[in-house]
Parts: sequence; structure tokens; C-alpha cells
Amino acid sequence: MSGPTLVVDAEPGVVRPVDRGVIDVAVGVLIAPDGRFLLTSRPSGKVYAGYWEFPGGKFEPGESVEQALRRELQEEIGVTIGRVHSWRDSLVDYPHALVRLHFCKVFEWAGELQMREGQQFSWEQLPVRCTPVLPGTVPVLEWLRSEQGAPTV
Repeated sequence: MSGPTLVVDAEPGVVRPVDRGVIDVAVGVLIAPDGRFLLTSRPSGKVYAGYWEFPGGKFEPGESVEQALRRELQEEIGVTIGRVHSWRDSLVDYPHALVRLHFCKVFEWAGELQMREGQQFSWEQLPVRCTPVLPGTVPVLEWLRSEQGAPTV
């Protein structure tokens, strides 16, 4: 279940517009039976291109977290997910947008991974090998480390 919302300043010291609305994003933390988790790179042409993150995307009008996550993972990486486990939320203040990330754990999915936006993927464990990691992803790695008692990321 979601706990309190963590607020992350993605780039401290950068001036941002005051009147920005919040963009809600559903994020899937796909966890394989061996404990590894899926990270994908941000595709060329997007903000923070080449940075690594957990897959997901913006809500469409009227969607719940689960509906948005199911749709985004099908569109982005070509998998159909099973049960969605709401986990934690964070609010990330990026210079380009104020984003509320709704992180959900997913342990079951069907289909072969297809990087439909030209991104890369990597099954990771802690500490992660792929860099750079998107600022909004860093706290998630810490949460996983805390749960697993793994080495620092």
C-alpha cells in the first residue's frame, strides 16, 4: 500500500515556474522470480534521453493507476501484466515538469519484451550497473535496498 509521498528535487537550484500542474505517471517495478528488476532507458528525443528508469507513463483522462500502468506497459514494452501491487508514490520536481510517480510492483506478466520506443532494457539487481539513473528512480532503488538489505546503490 502507498505510504507518504516522498518529494524529490531533481535538479536543486534550478528555477521553475510557480504555476505548474502535477502530471500523474504510473510506473511498473517488474520483479522477476530471481529478484532482478527491469530498468529501461529513456528514448532519444525525450527529456533525459539515455537515463535509466522503471517503465511506465502518463495517465490518460479518467484512468486509474492500474489502468494507466496496464496500457503504458503494453504500448511501451509489449507486455500484459498480471496483478498490480500499489507500492509507493513520490513527487519529483523536474525543471520541465512536476511529476507524481505512482510506483507499483508487478510480479507476473505475459509476452516478450519489445522496446517499442527504441529504448534499451536491462534486468538489474543492486547495486545497478546501468547509468545514469533518472533522479525519480534513485529513491526506488533505495526502497528496494532497504527491503532486501542489499548493498548501497
